Amino acid sequence: QVQLVESGGGLVHTGGSLRLSCAASRISFSAYVMGWYRQAPGKQRELVATITSADSTNYADSVKGRFTISRDNAKNTVYLQMNSLKPEDTAVYYCRAEHTLFKYAYWGQGTQVTVSS
Repeated sequence: QVQLVESGGGLVHTGGSLRLSCAASRISFSAYVMGWYRQAPGKQRELVATITSADSTNYADSVKGRFTISRDNAKNTVYLQMNSLKPEDTAVYYCRAEHTLFKYAYWGQGTQVTVSS
């Protein structure tokens, strides 16, 4: 059973920082594009950032320059460093693993990030 376990969420003030982690197990981690998505109350889930095994990254316009995605293939872990947080960043953040070749994907259970104004 593939598992993606997120951690690092919490409550922070505007302008603060958080670092999310997602530990993957029972997958060939380097064969997956890893991503972070988020879903705010009443809104659709949206892409935040993705990273390939070759460290090619992609970001939503709303987080460019503030968030950084990275991965450690030796630890089967993907990270999301979030700086200069805004109240509109408040959401449940989900980790996603998509197989590079076959495109099937797995999701984590999510971690809550709340930014107070």
